[in-house]
Amino acid sequence: MVFKDDFVMKDKIEEIRTEAEDELSEARNEGEVEKIRIQYLGKKGRLTSVLKNLKDLPKEERPLIGNLSNKLKKELETKISDAVQTFVQKQREDKFSKERVDVTLPGRCLPLGSKHPISQVTEKVVEIFSYLGFSLAEGPEVELDYYNFEALNIPKHHPARDMHDTFYISDEVLLRTHTSPVQIRVMEKQSPPVRIICMGKVYRRDSDVSHTPMFHQVEGLLVDEKISFGNLKGVLTVFIHKMFSPDTLVRFRPSFFPFTEPSAEVDIQCVMCGGEGCRVCGHTGWLEILGAGMVNPAVFRMVGYDTEKVTGFAFGMGIERIAMLKFGIDDIRLFFENDVRFLNQF
Repeated sequence: MVFKDDFVMKDKIEEIRTEAEDELSEARNEGEVEKIRIQYLGKKGRLTSVLKNLKDLPKEERPLIGNLSNKLKKELETKISDAVQTFVQKQREDKFSKERVDVTLPGRCLPLGSKHPISQVTEKVVEIFSYLGFSLAEGPEVELDYYNFEALNIPKHHPARDMHDTFYISDEVLLRTHTSPVQIRVMEKQSPPVRIICMGKVYRRDSDVSHTPMFHQVEGLLVDEKISFGNLKGVLTVFIHKMFSPDTLVRFRPSFFPFTEPSAEVDIQCVMCGGEGCRVCGHTGWLEILGAGMVNPAVFRMVGYDTEKVTGFAFGMGIERIAMLKFGIDDIRLFFENDVRFLNQF
């Protein structure tokens, strides 16, 4: 027997089918398809409501209406899934069409980069001292006052501290002003012989055409039995000849550093004028390049070395200073401005 309510529910189900199919046919994107799915198949969707209300129908009507509703549900799920796949495929095709490479176009050459002049000089310094038997050591850039000054025979209120113009973080913590603290840290852990170079960034409160608040230094240390100033002169002369040219003249002038005694400043023949005298060298024919000397016994005592058995020498230089002399650069700030016109020259 067919009930009147059957016709009403059938008409309602058929109405849902027609409207859902019409809306799917007009959907323009995946988002609109999702809205249609929620409208008809969501928790409060129209077809979902029909299925929830089956319990209110007479028992005789439930099988027929339930069968029709479930059949429509599966059909709509399939059509919605197909519609989503259609839009996904269309998006993929549109993307591929936009990203398509025209292999007939002429090739474009990308500009090649090169190493920064500071990097070039740093690698050259490491290469030379490695050839001379030195190994590379590193240490922290944020350093303790003890390692940066006191262990290097520069106690508090020593006038030499004014030469460094330090960035202090606290009374005992600072940004290292030179790489010499690495030498102390190495000697604390290693018995002689020691043959190292220490490279890295250092910081001082200074800024002009020849100084920057951050720059790079390399310092060397050699400790062993029977090390003399002659060994120091030999090592530094080989370094300078390999860094510049075998014909470069070298001279040592007496100087003062708290951590070396005797101490010297090392000059090279002016690379700008060949020693004839010019504005760069102050018409002297010489350019200062580094400081050096024999390690002060007071420094050895701080690390527990026997000053009766071992001696040693140390030296230090700025990488930027070497680069300026090697490449003929008159303003240190050019290294840090990242001007492509400047960097392209290297």
